[in-house]
This record gives sequence, structure tokens and C-alpha cells, in this order.
Amino acid sequence: MSSPVDRRRSGKHRWEMRTKATKLERSRRHWDRQSPSYDRQMARIERHFFGDTRQWLCGLAEGEVLEVAIGTGLNLDRYPDGIRLTGVDISTGMLDQARRRAESSGRSVELGIGDAQRLAFPDSSFDTVLCTFSLCAVPDVRAAFSEMDRVLKPGGLLLLADHVVSTSRPVRVAQRLLDLVMVPLAGEHFRRRPIELVRAAGFELQRHERFKLGVVERLVARKSTP
Repeated sequence: MSSPVDRRRSGKHRWEMRTKATKLERSRRHWDRQSPSYDRQMARIERHFFGDTRQWLCGLAEGEVLEVAIGTGLNLDRYPDGIRLTGVDISTGMLDQARRRAESSGRSVELGIGDAQRLAFPDSSFDTVLCTFSLCAVPDVRAAFSEMDRVLKPGGLLLLADHVVSTSRPVRVAQRLLDLVMVPLAGEHFRRRPIELVRAAGFELQRHERFKLGVVERLVARKSTP
């Protein structure tokens, strides 16, 4: 017979699992709704904020490549020839758009449903793992980073870009207000810093840039070898 402490722990675990599942499903529904108009919504943001970031990162990909939260496939045309690309996303709507883009561009890519927090690949499966402007929308960013680390081979490349907490105090105030609205509405966070997880995991930071008042951050890191 379990003790009261064990029952409380078990109850807390079940509650945490239900909460995580609810957040994931809410995120899935949100991106399914956004998928038909996503590219149009992103066009102006891409021009004025992200600049050449997609090319800056994708051009470095090598070998077996996993793109986490591939969305509508905005990165597909930026990858070099000779790689073998796999892309996952939680949204079927987003993946439908990515398939159309892959077909029209002739890019060979293996696409499938996948949760960044629980990647369905064995350890050390990929030479490169890439995620652009998507960790901000993952419910548990630590779990997602841990999974990307797990499936990346020792010595492999980690390529990340996202909007992060600003270096400007007035912008940080605005981001705090945005979090109050956007986290409950769409699960999107504006004050995260994935680079902190990269450093804590012992990756070798090879390239790192921040711009637009520190809101956009991109990095290239290599996983340590045993």
C-alpha cells in the first residue's frame, strides 16, 4: 500500500503530464490554424528582423540533418546540396505546406509528425540539428534542447536562431507584456535565451550574433566528443 507521500507524488506527476499534454495540443491547434497564412505573416518579419539568418545557418548544415519544428519549410531552399534532410513538426497543417514547398522546389526531405520535447529518433542519429524561430513556442524548452542534444552525434553541429529577451530595457518591458498575452494564447515566449542551455551542456560555441536590440540571436555550436 502506497504512503500519503507517494500518492501525492504520483498525483503531482499525473497533473504535470496532463498539463504538458494540454499545452502541446493547444500549440498544435494554433499552428494548424495559422498554417495557410503563415508565410504571408512572416514575410515582413523576415525582411525587417531576421535578415539572412536562415541562409546564415542552413548553409552550414552537413551530413544527416534534422530540422526541429520545420513548419512550412521556409528553410528548404537554403540548405546545401549533398545533405540528407529530415524535418519534424507537431502541426499537420504546417507539414502539408512544407510538402508542397518541397515538391515545388525539388528538395528531397523526409517529413513527419514529431514533438520537439520527445523526438522519435535513437541517440546520436544526426550530424546536424537545426531549429529556427521555434524554440520560443515549445512548451518545455529544456526538454526540447535535451532531446536535440540526445539525437545529435558527438562532434555534431547545433544551429539555432530565435527571438530572445532584448538587451534594451524598454523592449524587455514590452516583451514581458507580450508574454502575458501570447503565452496563454499561442504558447509563444519572448524572453527565453536558448544559448544558456547550449553553454550549460558544454557545447563549443563557434559563432554567435545578436542584433535588432538583441532580440534576434543566432548561433553555431559543436557538441563535445567523449
